[in-house]
Amino acid sequence: MLLIRDAVTALLDSAHETRDDIAIVDGVVVSAAVAATQEEDEVESLDASGCVVTPGLVNAHHHLLQSAFRTLPGTRGVPMQQWLPTMAAAYASVGIDPELGRAAALVGVSEGLLCGVTTVADHHLTWPEGCDDVGLALATASAAAELGGRLVFVRGSARDDPEQAALSAERIVAALAPDAVGGITADGMLQLAVGPAGVHSDSEETFRLLGEVARRHGLRRRTQANEQVDVAIALEKYGRRPIELLDEWGWLAPDVTLAHLCAVTSEEIDRLASAGVSATHAPGCDLPMGWGIAPVAALLAAGIDVGLGTSGGGSNDASHLLADARLAMQVAPLVGPAVPAREILGLATEGSARGLGRPELGHLRHGAAADLCVWDVSGVADAGVSDDVAGLLWANPGRRPKHVVVAGRVVVRDYELVEHDQAELARELSTLLARRRDVTGG
Repeated sequence: MLLIRDAVTALLDSAHETRDDIAIVDGVVVSAAVAATQEEDEVESLDASGCVVTPGLVNAHHHLLQSAFRTLPGTRGVPMQQWLPTMAAAYASVGIDPELGRAAALVGVSEGLLCGVTTVADHHLTWPEGCDDVGLALATASAAAELGGRLVFVRGSARDDPEQAALSAERIVAALAPDAVGGITADGMLQLAVGPAGVHSDSEETFRLLGEVARRHGLRRRTQANEQVDVAIALEKYGRRPIELLDEWGWLAPDVTLAHLCAVTSEEIDRLASAGVSATHAPGCDLPMGWGIAPVAALLAAGIDVGLGTSGGGSNDASHLLADARLAMQVAPLVGPAVPAREILGLATEGSARGLGRPELGHLRHGAAADLCVWDVSGVADAGVSDDVAGLLWANPGRRPKHVVVAGRVVVRDYELVEHDQAELARELSTLLARRRDVTGG
């Protein structure tokens, strides 16, 4: 048994706190009564004095490959029509294969863990013709497993041949999780899903065929909707807005999550709520790029489950979900009512987990998966804070957790990865990129 001891407070979920120790048995949070039945000599303790304990953060929308392509010239604050081909050229200049996929995933997942992200959903959209698709997926999954983080791997599509995308998704399911239930492996560490990039890039046939794969295997479906380019292209190409098209194409349903949703009307919000769709807010991508702000308060008021994601390094440059939660809280009043800090933390934890169909994640109530973060609030940056939970967002921008636990295993201790050297992981990616750019002249 692992005991998280002496915390200032522990946030069980966005509405409940406790000052009791958090007890973990076999990777699951248990009640005090169950903890009392454990043998004393089998108890390990993790000191949380001066700290706030929260559920592990759930990054519901990332593109891990882009961790190798940050701050590229021509990708900052530009229209998406310019951003997309610039990123594509960067991918082509170094080559996308399992070696690069693994190096980028090791960096991206490590960065997330060091920032308190215990589960990351990787919407992988880049599949060059003739690439080793199963190898790419396995490389990402093995990197997450090696680091001890939970991964949701989304076999995405961005202008891929529809039939090839569907066949690839089938191969990935067979190779990575042949015995999974609902796309989730028995240990809960890997989940598979499918998702076209959006109506701006993928056809009705792609949505239909990937939807059929999802139905056959019980997978969640995810896509992106209502960013600037998405709305503009949908109107130009189809004469209709993205939400209407997704409805016609069978992609408004309780198993679907839509990322971004920057430009949605009140009528579209009602439509999404009626369909049971969930949403993912990605302010750290959408705001700096000038792509819009999702009306989070309106989505929540309509009863839509809203999660939080960073999106990828090509637009956000960071995997710091707590920083993006702070940003989401700060900009919410620009498009509606303010959203309190606890509710925003709920988006980054249980809200994201609900969108993934994972009721065991994102909270610390009895029976939850034992994913948690220990945040030190004893320093000068938190001095004078009257509400330690709200202070996680309002005070100390860029804070990182002191300890991180995933499935009952300590993976970050005293601000460092337990079993890996983050500097070495960074060097490996940098060396790989430099070598390939030297060869190609990119």
